[in-house]
Amino acid sequence: MRRLEDRVAIVTGAGRGIGKAVAELMAEEGAKVIVNDLGSNLDGSGLSKQPAEEVVEQIKEKGGEAVSNSDSVSEYNSSKQIIDCALDNYGRLDILVNCAGILRDRMIFNMTEEEWDSVIQVHLKGTFNMVKHSVEQMVLNRYGRIVLCASSSGLGSSGQANYAAAKEGIVGFSRSLASELLEYGINVNSVYPGGATRMTASIPQTTRDLRKAMDSKKKGTDVQEMPSNEEPPEASDPENNAPKMVYLCTEPAGEITGQVFGTFGWNMSLYSPRHVTHSINKVGNWSVQELSSILPISLAKELTNPMPKQEPKEKK
Repeated sequence: MRRLEDRVAIVTGAGRGIGKAVAELMAEEGAKVIVNDLGSNLDGSGLSKQPAEEVVEQIKEKGGEAVSNSDSVSEYNSSKQIIDCALDNYGRLDILVNCAGILRDRMIFNMTEEEWDSVIQVHLKGTFNMVKHSVEQMVLNRYGRIVLCASSSGLGSSGQANYAAAKEGIVGFSRSLASELLEYGINVNSVYPGGATRMTASIPQTTRDLRKAMDSKKKGTDVQEMPSNEEPPEASDPENNAPKMVYLCTEPAGEITGQVFGTFGWNMSLYSPRHVTHSINKVGNWSVQELSSILPISLAKELTNPMPKQEPKEKK
């Protein structure tokens, strides 16, 4: 079945990995696809049109329709040119899947301002840019499907404070948009994708070892591991994300909005939104003394932290 027949979709970061798999499956399902990719290195440096053009060639060889684009999502005016590319070639825009991203992993005490700013710029500002320009067209048609790539790193991944902040910002952004845009027929959802991509391959062994050591200390805390961590190696193929992400862009998914899904591996998970779990109340303002007495036996009684309590490291 061609569930996206005559729909026009933009997929950013579609030259490789997860975005590539999504763009190719979109085309198989009948969509006309704008394959956007800067062709840059993982840190955002370097430019090449080749990755996006190769994906377009592969789509066309299978009988699909696609056009390549190499404009940047991170710059406001440049990102609008991606939407203009869809309008110039196909006259409309129905779907946005935003996968573009970079990494600048660093522990916070080593992270530079530029490493923070660049990741926020590409992921969070880039998401705003793409959605802002896309929605202007979708509102006119009273129809739209938007899928934004967040990350489970936002749940607490060591050495990725910049990336985690940007990705969880996308979750809050998408939930707010879902309320704003539902009356216009536009659905917005976030996904936590994953897989053996060049991003994961780029993580230094020293960082992997550090995370492994820290993860071993998290047992019994509220930090969740990927639900598919027991699956065989082939489950790590980034293509496994594509069917789930593409499904969220179809007609049957029209009742789903404002949600966060995990798409890594062979399963698909729904994450719960934040909600109040416990409360304490009194008539009037609390004093610090009252909270010192009450909070340890109420709100903090069964509190689980991202990491167990540890003794401060001694100065070297």
